[in-house]
This record gives sequence, C-alpha cells and structure tokens, in this order.
Amino acid sequence: MREELIKATRLVPTSVVLLSVGAEESQDVMTATAMFVAENVPLLMISVSKNSTCYDLIEKTGTFALNVASKEQVGLAKKVGSTHGRDVDKFKEFGIKVEKGSKIGSPLIQGSYANLECKVITSMPVTNYMVYLVEVVAFKADESLTPIGWLKDRYFSIEEEAR
Repeated sequence: MREELIKATRLVPTSVVLLSVGAEESQDVMTATAMFVAENVPLLMISVSKNSTCYDLIEKTGTFALNVASKEQVGLAKKVGSTHGRDVDKFKEFGIKVEKGSKIGSPLIQGSYANLECKVITSMPVTNYMVYLVEVVAFKADESLTPIGWLKDRYFSIEEEAR
C-alpha cells in the first residue's frame, strides 16, 4: 500500500531546482523542487534528506542557492539527482560551471534559468527529511532560457501560457 501511495506525489507538477550549497572546504549539489510560500517577504520551502551531503552543509552554513533548471540542464538534473555527494564531487564529475553569489557563499550554477540565493529562516524535521523555510535574499534570471518542470517522473519545458 505504501509503495502505491508514493505515486500520489508524482501527480503534483513541480519546479526543478538544482540546490547548490558550499562551505570553504566542500560543496554539493542535488536535484530538488521548491514550493512558493509568500511574495512579500519572498519565502520558499524545500525538503532535503538528512542522509545527504547537502543537508550537512546547509546545517553548517544556513544558506544555499536554488538554481531554477533550464531546458538545457535536464541531463544535469538527472545526473546530480542520481549521484550521492559523499561518493563523488559532482561539480568536477559533471563539469558544472559556477559563479560566486552576491549575498551567500554557495556557488551559483551557470546556465540556469534563475539563481535564487537563500537564507534559512527555520527548519522542521519530518521523518528522514529536513524541511526548510527560506528567504530569497538575492536573485538573477536569464529569461532567454526556458525553465523546466517535473510530472510523473518526466521533465517538461515550460514555454507557453495555457489559456
């Protein structure tokens, strides 16, 4: 029964973000989804497995970047989502190009539709995950790129408005 219920979460269309986080001695990236909470103050929510390197680094730094994946990054999203940061340096392994953030120390991933620099406001443990409520403290976007979404274990480009 529980296995069948897992399918329910795949029926909710979601964003695709590459969460990047770094401290001076290490960094990691994972594929995730973020949920919009509020506009004024800009708040988002995201959950991270407590078994991940990203979790360890977020707990240490209190900040991370949410890089809204572009259509050109579908392959990267699949790769970083299926590789554990304890096993390999994903930035080197997958040739991820980064730049420095303006407000946080975590790397921003080049080629993303948008880079959102986030500061943790609070967190809540839920089973083997930590759910973070974050404030966006800086951002930039390249609107010449197309963002992607995820539904039923598949990626889709978000290009035209539904009417």
